[in-house]
Amino acid sequence: MSMSGEYSNRSDLRNPATRRVAFTGQTYGESAAQQRAQDVVPAGSAEQDVAAQRMANRIRPGARPLGRPTDRPNEPITAGANFGAGPDAMQAGIRPRMIESNDVEEQLDALYRAYPNEGLLLLLERIRNRRG
Repeated sequence: MSMSGEYSNRSDLRNPATRRVAFTGQTYGESAAQQRAQDVVPAGSAEQDVAAQRMANRIRPGARPLGRPTDRPNEPITAGANFGAGPDAMQAGIRPRMIESNDVEEQLDALYRAYPNEGLLLLLERIRNRRG
């Protein structure tokens, strides 16, 4: 990495000595300490701070703040789950996932064909016996 054009992609770090910000209303000695701190990490400009704040406050379409009040204050948190208070999944209109084949059995069968051993064979037999 070349030293010429150091921080070429960071406008806030290109020349920190010229970007000092003087804050007012400080007690004795705080101003000098703040100036020394800005030599290491320069203060951002007001325009950059406003733009950064706008980006931080922008919410994606459809997203809502996490700390907002609930839309359903009288509904239990377990509504839609097959346990706890409230309607279960069927009552809430949540359709069960249909499994057309036994994925575990297919994976174990493929493993047994690749690496035949008694443990996998025993596990496959137990799965197949449960299925009936």
